[in-house]
Amino acid sequence: MWQEERRQRIRSRLATFGHVSVDQATSEFGVSRETIRRDLMEMEAYGELRRMRGGAIPVEEEREAPYTVRSSVRVKEKRSIAACAARLIESGQTLFLDAGSTTAILSERLSGLSGLTVITNSLKVASNMTEHVGSGTRSNRIVLIGGEFNSEPPATFGDVTINEIGRYHADLALLSPFGLDAGKGATSFDPREAEVARSMIANATRTAILADHSKMGIVSRISFCPVPDIAHLVVDARALQKAGFSAIEALAQDVMVGTQ
Repeated sequence: MWQEERRQRIRSRLATFGHVSVDQATSEFGVSRETIRRDLMEMEAYGELRRMRGGAIPVEEEREAPYTVRSSVRVKEKRSIAACAARLIESGQTLFLDAGSTTAILSERLSGLSGLTVITNSLKVASNMTEHVGSGTRSNRIVLIGGEFNSEPPATFGDVTINEIGRYHADLALLSPFGLDAGKGATSFDPREAEVARSMIANATRTAILADHSKMGIVSRISFCPVPDIAHLVVDARALQKAGFSAIEALAQDVMVGTQ
Protein backbone atom coordinates (compact mmCIF):
# COMPACT_ATOMS: atom_id res chain seq x y z
CA MET A 1 0.00 0.00 0.00
CA TRP A 2 1.35 3.43 -0.98
CA GLN A 3 2.18 5.95 1.73
CA GLU A 4 -0.47 8.52 0.74
CA GLU A 5 -3.15 5.82 0.54
CA ARG A 6 -2.28 4.73 4.08
CA ARG A 7 -2.44 8.29 5.32
CA GLN A 8 -5.77 8.95 3.63
CA ARG A 9 -7.19 5.90 5.41
CA ILE A 10 -5.71 7.07 8.71
CA ARG A 11 -7.37 10.47 8.22
CA SER A 12 -10.68 8.78 7.39
CA ARG A 13 -10.50 6.66 10.55
CA LEU A 14 -9.75 9.70 12.70
CA ALA A 15 -12.68 11.61 11.18
CA THR A 16 -15.07 8.67 11.55
CA PHE A 17 -14.03 7.00 14.81
CA GLY A 18 -12.02 9.67 16.60
CA HIS A 19 -8.93 7.48 16.97
CA VAL A 20 -6.61 5.05 15.18
CA SER A 21 -4.51 2.32 16.74
CA VAL A 22 -1.10 1.15 15.58
CA ASP A 23 -2.07 -2.53 15.91
CA GLN A 24 -5.26 -2.14 13.92
CA ALA A 25 -3.58 -0.11 11.16
CA THR A 26 -0.69 -2.60 10.97
CA SER A 27 -3.10 -5.50 10.47
CA GLU A 28 -5.44 -3.69 8.07
CA PHE A 29 -2.76 -2.07 5.89
CA GLY A 30 -0.39 -5.03 5.83
CA VAL A 31 2.70 -3.05 6.86
CA SER A 32 5.02 -3.04 9.85
CA ARG A 33 4.40 -1.27 13.15
CA GLU A 34 7.46 0.88 12.43
CA THR A 35 5.88 2.07 9.18
CA ILE A 36 2.65 3.07 10.92
CA ARG A 37 4.55 4.78 13.73
CA ARG A 38 6.56 6.73 11.14
CA ASP A 39 3.33 7.75 9.36
CA LEU A 40 1.82 8.96 12.62
CA MET A 41 4.99 10.82 13.59
CA GLU A 42 5.15 12.68 10.28
CA MET A 43 1.40 13.41 10.29
CA GLU A 44 1.74 14.82 13.81
CA ALA A 45 4.54 17.10 12.59
CA TYR A 46 2.11 18.49 10.00
CA GLY A 47 -0.53 19.07 12.67
CA GLU A 48 -2.89 16.36 11.39
CA LEU A 49 -3.18 14.38 14.63
CA ARG A 50 -1.85 13.93 18.15
CA ARG A 51 -0.02 10.74 18.97
CA MET A 52 -0.80 8.82 22.13
CA ARG A 53 0.24 5.43 23.50
CA GLY A 54 -0.72 2.77 20.95
CA GLY A 55 -2.07 5.12 18.30
CA ALA A 56 -3.34 8.64 17.67
CA ILE A 57 -6.34 10.92 18.11
CA PRO A 58 -7.47 14.10 16.30
CA VAL A 59 -6.03 17.45 17.30
CA GLU A 60 -8.42 19.26 19.60
CA GLU A 61 -9.12 22.90 18.80
CA GLU A 62 -11.97 25.32 18.24
CA ARG A 63 -14.19 24.07 15.46
CA GLU A 64 -14.68 25.87 12.18
CA ALA A 65 -17.82 27.99 11.95
CA PRO A 66 -20.82 26.34 10.22
CA TYR A 67 -20.92 26.69 6.45
CA THR A 68 -24.04 28.87 6.57
CA VAL A 69 -22.18 31.32 8.81
CA ARG A 70 -19.05 31.32 6.67
CA SER A 71 -21.17 31.94 3.58
CA SER A 72 -22.68 35.09 5.06
CA VAL A 73 -19.55 36.90 6.31
CA ARG A 74 -17.04 39.00 4.34
CA VAL A 75 -19.14 38.56 1.21
CA LYS A 76 -17.88 41.83 -0.29
CA GLU A 77 -14.27 40.69 0.07
CA LYS A 78 -15.04 37.25 -1.35
CA ARG A 79 -16.75 38.80 -4.37
CA SER A 80 -13.67 40.92 -5.02
CA ILE A 81 -11.51 37.80 -4.84
CA ALA A 82 -13.87 35.93 -7.17
CA ALA A 83 -13.77 38.74 -9.73
CA CYS A 84 -9.99 38.72 -9.63
CA ALA A 85 -9.70 34.92 -9.86
CA ALA A 86 -12.04 34.88 -12.86
CA ARG A 87 -9.29 36.61 -14.85
CA LEU A 88 -7.32 33.35 -14.70
CA ILE A 89 -10.06 31.43 -16.48
CA GLU A 90 -10.64 30.99 -20.20
CA SER A 91 -13.13 29.08 -22.29
CA GLY A 92 -12.06 25.50 -22.89
CA GLN A 93 -10.41 25.03 -19.51
CA THR A 94 -11.11 22.24 -17.04
CA LEU A 95 -11.33 23.43 -13.43
CA PHE A 96 -11.44 21.88 -9.97
CA LEU A 97 -13.44 23.84 -7.37
CA ASP A 98 -13.62 22.71 -3.76
CA ALA A 99 -16.43 23.21 -1.24
CA GLY A 100 -15.29 26.52 0.25
CA SER A 101 -17.56 29.53 0.67
CA THR A 102 -15.28 31.66 -1.52
CA THR A 103 -15.25 29.14 -4.36
CA ALA A 104 -19.04 29.02 -4.13
CA ILE A 105 -19.14 32.76 -4.81
CA LEU A 106 -16.65 32.28 -7.65
CA SER A 107 -18.96 29.69 -9.21
CA GLU A 108 -21.72 32.31 -9.49
CA ARG A 109 -19.42 34.42 -11.65
CA LEU A 110 -18.22 31.47 -13.70
CA SER A 111 -21.79 30.53 -14.57
CA GLY A 112 -21.82 33.53 -16.91
CA LEU A 113 -18.95 32.11 -18.95
CA SER A 114 -19.07 29.28 -21.48
CA GLY A 115 -16.99 26.36 -22.61
CA LEU A 116 -15.78 25.37 -19.15
CA THR A 117 -15.66 21.95 -17.53
CA VAL A 118 -16.08 22.42 -13.78
CA ILE A 119 -15.38 19.40 -11.57
CA THR A 120 -16.44 19.80 -7.95
CA ASN A 121 -17.44 17.95 -4.81
CA SER A 122 -19.60 20.91 -3.72
CA LEU A 123 -23.37 20.81 -4.17
CA LYS A 124 -23.44 24.60 -3.86
CA VAL A 125 -20.90 25.08 -6.65
CA ALA A 126 -22.73 22.65 -8.93
CA SER A 127 -26.05 24.35 -8.18
CA ASN A 128 -24.66 27.85 -8.76
CA MET A 129 -23.15 26.88 -12.09
CA THR A 130 -26.60 25.94 -13.38
CA GLU A 131 -29.00 28.22 -11.48
CA HIS A 132 -27.21 31.48 -12.30
CA VAL A 133 -27.16 30.99 -16.05
CA GLY A 134 -29.20 33.70 -17.76
CA SER A 135 -31.32 33.52 -20.86
CA GLY A 136 -28.31 33.49 -23.22
CA THR A 137 -26.65 30.55 -24.89
CA ARG A 138 -23.77 30.11 -22.45
CA SER A 139 -23.13 26.53 -21.46
CA ASN A 140 -20.63 24.69 -19.29
CA ARG A 141 -20.11 21.06 -18.37
CA ILE A 142 -20.58 20.48 -14.65
CA VAL A 143 -19.27 17.28 -13.03
CA LEU A 144 -20.46 16.66 -9.46
CA ILE A 145 -18.12 14.09 -7.95
CA GLY A 146 -19.69 11.18 -6.12
CA GLY A 147 -18.85 9.96 -2.64
CA GLU A 148 -20.10 10.08 0.91
CA PHE A 149 -22.40 13.10 1.40
CA ASN A 150 -22.00 15.45 4.31
CA SER A 151 -24.13 18.52 4.97
CA GLU A 152 -21.38 20.52 6.69
CA PRO A 153 -20.40 21.73 4.18
CA PRO A 154 -22.88 20.34 1.62
CA ALA A 155 -20.41 18.26 -0.36
CA THR A 156 -19.07 14.78 -1.00
CA PHE A 157 -15.97 13.35 0.68
CA GLY A 158 -14.12 10.10 1.28
CA ASP A 159 -12.35 7.41 -0.72
CA VAL A 160 -14.85 7.38 -3.58
CA THR A 161 -14.49 11.14 -4.00
CA ILE A 162 -10.70 10.95 -4.00
CA ASN A 163 -10.73 8.15 -6.56
CA GLU A 164 -13.13 10.09 -8.78
CA ILE A 165 -10.91 13.19 -8.71
CA GLY A 166 -8.02 11.02 -9.87
CA ARG A 167 -9.89 10.21 -13.08
CA TYR A 168 -9.59 13.82 -14.26
CA HIS A 169 -6.86 16.32 -15.03
CA ALA A 170 -7.61 20.01 -14.64
CA ASP A 171 -5.88 23.09 -15.94
CA LEU A 172 -6.45 24.85 -12.64
CA ALA A 173 -7.51 23.89 -9.11
CA LEU A 174 -9.23 26.75 -7.27
CA LEU A 175 -9.30 26.16 -3.52
CA SER A 176 -10.38 28.07 -0.43
CA PRO A 177 -8.45 27.19 2.79
CA PHE A 178 -9.24 27.67 6.48
CA GLY A 179 -5.98 29.55 6.93
CA LEU A 180 -2.78 30.55 5.16
CA ASP A 181 0.63 30.83 6.82
CA ALA A 182 4.12 31.29 5.39
CA GLY A 183 5.44 28.25 7.24
CA LYS A 184 2.51 25.83 7.16
CA GLY A 185 1.01 26.97 3.86
CA ALA A 186 -2.70 26.49 3.12
CA THR A 187 -4.40 24.59 5.93
CA SER A 188 -7.76 23.00 6.58
CA PHE A 189 -9.65 22.18 9.78
CA ASP A 190 -11.38 19.10 8.37
CA PRO A 191 -9.25 16.09 7.30
CA ARG A 192 -11.77 15.23 4.58
CA GLU A 193 -11.53 18.69 3.04
CA ALA A 194 -7.74 18.51 3.13
CA GLU A 195 -7.83 15.14 1.33
CA VAL A 196 -9.98 16.60 -1.43
CA ALA A 197 -7.73 19.64 -1.77
CA ARG A 198 -4.59 17.51 -1.99
CA SER A 199 -6.11 15.30 -4.65
CA MET A 200 -7.27 18.26 -6.71
CA ILE A 201 -3.80 19.81 -6.49
CA ALA A 202 -2.14 16.53 -7.52
CA ASN A 203 -4.37 16.29 -10.60
CA ALA A 204 -4.14 19.91 -11.77
CA THR A 205 -1.49 21.77 -13.74
CA ARG A 206 -1.72 24.86 -11.51
CA THR A 207 -3.18 25.72 -8.12
CA ALA A 208 -4.93 28.94 -7.14
CA ILE A 209 -5.61 29.65 -3.46
CA LEU A 210 -8.46 32.07 -2.72
CA ALA A 211 -8.17 33.60 0.75
CA ASP A 212 -9.53 36.79 2.31
CA HIS A 213 -7.69 38.81 4.95
CA SER A 214 -9.18 36.90 7.89
CA LYS A 215 -7.21 33.80 6.86
CA MET A 216 -3.77 35.40 6.73
CA GLY A 217 -1.39 34.01 9.34
CA ILE A 218 -3.94 31.43 10.50
CA VAL A 219 -2.82 27.83 10.95
CA SER A 220 -5.39 25.06 11.27
CA ARG A 221 -4.98 21.32 11.82
CA ILE A 222 -3.87 20.01 8.43
CA SER A 223 -1.50 21.45 5.83
CA PHE A 224 -2.38 20.66 2.24
CA CYS A 225 -0.38 23.08 0.07
CA PRO A 226 2.97 24.78 0.81
CA VAL A 227 3.05 28.44 -0.23
CA PRO A 228 5.77 27.93 -2.89
CA ASP A 229 3.43 25.47 -4.66
CA ILE A 230 0.74 28.13 -5.05
CA ALA A 231 0.78 29.31 -8.66
CA HIS A 232 -1.75 32.08 -7.97
CA LEU A 233 -2.62 33.50 -4.56
CA VAL A 234 -5.78 35.61 -4.81
CA VAL A 235 -6.56 37.88 -1.85
CA ASP A 236 -8.60 40.95 -0.98
CA ALA A 237 -7.01 44.38 -0.47
CA ARG A 238 -7.09 44.19 3.34
CA ALA A 239 -4.88 41.10 3.28
CA LEU A 240 -1.93 43.31 2.35
CA GLN A 241 -2.04 44.96 5.78
CA LYS A 242 -2.10 41.72 7.76
CA ALA A 243 0.94 40.79 9.82
CA GLY A 244 2.91 38.07 8.12
CA PHE A 245 1.50 38.67 4.64
CA SER A 246 4.82 39.93 3.28
CA ALA A 247 6.41 36.55 4.16
CA ILE A 248 3.58 34.74 2.35
CA GLU A 249 3.85 37.05 -0.65
CA ALA A 250 7.60 36.44 -0.92
CA LEU A 251 7.03 32.68 -1.25
CA ALA A 252 4.02 32.58 -3.60
CA GLN A 253 4.65 32.42 -7.33
CA ASP A 254 2.04 35.06 -8.14
CA VAL A 255 -0.18 37.29 -5.98
CA MET A 256 -3.38 38.84 -7.29
CA VAL A 257 -5.35 41.42 -5.30
CA GLY A 258 -9.08 41.94 -5.73
CA THR A 259 -10.38 45.49 -5.52
CA GLN A 260 -13.60 46.45 -3.77
